[in-house]
Amino acid sequence: MRTLAVLIVTLLVQSLTALPALAQDDILTIYSGRNESLVGPLLESFSDISGIEIEVLYGGTAGLASQIIEEGENSPADIFIAQDAGALGALAKEGLLAELPEDLLGLVSDPAFVSPDGLWLALSGRARVLVYGPDALEMAGLDLPESILDLTGEEWRGKVGWAPTNGSFQANITAMRQLLGDEATLAWMQDMIANDVQVYPKNTPIVQAVIDGEIAAGLVNHYYLFRFLAEDPSITAQLHFFPGGDPGALVNIAGAAIPLTSGQPEAAEALIRFMLGEVGQTWFTTKTYEYPVVADIPPSVQLKPLVEIETPDLDLSDIDDLQGTLDLIEESGALDQ
Repeated sequence: MRTLAVLIVTLLVQSLTALPALAQDDILTIYSGRNESLVGPLLESFSDISGIEIEVLYGGTAGLASQIIEEGENSPADIFIAQDAGALGALAKEGLLAELPEDLLGLVSDPAFVSPDGLWLALSGRARVLVYGPDALEMAGLDLPESILDLTGEEWRGKVGWAPTNGSFQANITAMRQLLGDEATLAWMQDMIANDVQVYPKNTPIVQAVIDGEIAAGLVNHYYLFRFLAEDPSITAQLHFFPGGDPGALVNIAGAAIPLTSGQPEAAEALIRFMLGEVGQTWFTTKTYEYPVVADIPPSVQLKPLVEIETPDLDLSDIDDLQGTLDLIEESGALDQ
């Protein structure tokens, strides 16, 4: 931890000369769908370095996206930080986002992580996975599933966890709707419920339940396990990446966009550059264990390389029908468990 702290301080000092000199009399208003514990210190560092005063409204990604839509021309948001591409796509679809500069978009190494219209970009990458306990699978005589769709099998009854109110889960459902259609996606959710899927409020308790042997496996984002491993390297839980372009192998992003109504687009752009710079990308790889989206910044843990993940054939800009997904999840009965 001491080495990491020294690295972060060094990078922050180097960044003092990297940010533009912006004389800001107004406050930069940030709507963040990412938890304060994940981005708060990074945002404060940006403020300290740049001298730009910030005000952050934290909340669920879907809720904040809906709030921006409802606020319309009166939205005070200068920048929106989202935990998935779906919310960014929803705002783009409503015509509420400003086009980002080409040189800013070009900082992201993978074109798949940038809006085709230049309206949003990735800050970090996150893979959907099945976290599992090897011992639990062995005791139950279970093999790792080839598809997320296999989890409705009788052999998995009561052994799988999910978090239907979680934004990343909802983005995965939106992707499944694009890939399989609403009818098949609804049937899968209802079959999971009938198979006694275990419900959790978010990803962290799912991983804890796997570690404790409460369930054999759970649908989460990849990085949650590494947070546990940082505290206890002896944990034996592992990650399974669904093969063959499966709907369960979605690689989503955490990203950012600037609303058209932003009164401080230059300051907002400076914040995005900061988060895509060495300081920001090092933060995301060492603190949240996510995939970097800028070339030459390596992951800090042993992650399966993005190029080796067999992701589904899907444009992230297409997973923008958030309301349709929320309606389908409610229809399935997943929120009544």
